Amino acid sequence: MTRGGGAPFYLLDLPGYGYARAPKEARGSATPAEARQASAAEFEAIVRAVFQRAPAGLLLVDARHPGLDNDGAAWTWMREAAGTSAVVATKIDKLGRGERIRALRTFESVLETSVLPVSAVTGEGLDELWTLIDRILSNSHPRRNRP
Repeated sequence: MTRGGGAPFYLLDLPGYGYARAPKEARGSATPAEARQASAAEFEAIVRAVFQRAPAGLLLVDARHPGLDNDGAAWTWMREAAGTSAVVATKIDKLGRGERIRALRTFESVLETSVLPVSAVTGEGLDELWTLIDRILSNSHPRRNRP
């Protein structure tokens, strides 16, 4: 993808933490636990391949659900895997003013980083999101020795 006169970059949407599990029928596994394990292994393989090339990432969290354990685990993983990373709270338009303030404070407290509120519906925060993408891309450098 290219934007304006900037350098091209790849935009890859990895499955969400909660959605990286396949049902038993989708994998032909004997048990749901085996299906989850196979899906998790595939997810990790994809992620490793991606982050070996250009370690920058955005963690998208649903603004309506601040403080989820999965978001905290995903952020911890993202910081370790990507190095250059940031958090974006989506669907901010679904919250009233007071709810927005509380949700962003909760995210920032739990994740210990600033969080950019964005709405695809209203366009709120989209210019700031592109600025953020430009910034993390300029701070991202491919790693040579990855596990």
